Amino acid sequence: MRIKICGITQPNQGRAIANLGATALGFILVPSSPRYVNSEQINAIIAAIPDKIDLIGVFADEQPEIIQQIIVKTPLTSVQLHGSESPEYCQRLRQLLPDREIIKALRIKDRESWEKSAIYFNSVDTLLLDAYHPQLLGGTGHTLDWQALASFSPPLPWFLAGGLNPDN
Repeated sequence: MRIKICGITQPNQGRAIANLGATALGFILVPSSPRYVNSEQINAIIAAIPDKIDLIGVFADEQPEIIQQIIVKTPLTSVQLHGSESPEYCQRLRQLLPDREIIKALRIKDRESWEKSAIYFNSVDTLLLDAYHPQLLGGTGHTLDWQALASFSPPLPWFLAGGLNPDN
C-alpha cells in the first residue's frame, strides 16, 4: 500500500511524515495554492528526509515544458496532474519524462466520473481518485462514495484521496 501526504512546505514536516511511515510526499507546484513550494524549497525539504520515498510534484494545467524544467531541477520521482489535462497532454508529458511516473488525478462527482477514467488507462501510470468540489481541484477533505469502489477495477494502480483519517 502506498500512503502519500501532500502539501509539504517545511523540511521538518517532510522528515516527520516520512518517519511516520508515509511512502510518498507530495509537493504542490500550483502557484495559486497556499501550499505552493518552488524548486529550491523542494530541494531543501528533500535534503531533510530519508531515501526510499516517492517524491511527487503536483501540477494543474501547467505547460509540459515547465514541468520538465522543474523535474530537471529537483529529484521528484513522479508527476501528479490535478487539472483538466487530456490523455493527449499526458502522452506528451510521457514523451518529455519517460522515466517518471505520471499520475492523473480525477475529481469524482458521480458514476460518469468513474467511467471517464478509462480514457486515461493508456496514457498514465497511476490514477488518483479525489472527491469532487465545484471550486477546488483537490485537498478538500471530503470522501468519495466508497461503495462505488467495489466495482472499480482499472488495469493500473490507483490512489484514493480525500478525507482519509485513521478511523476510515
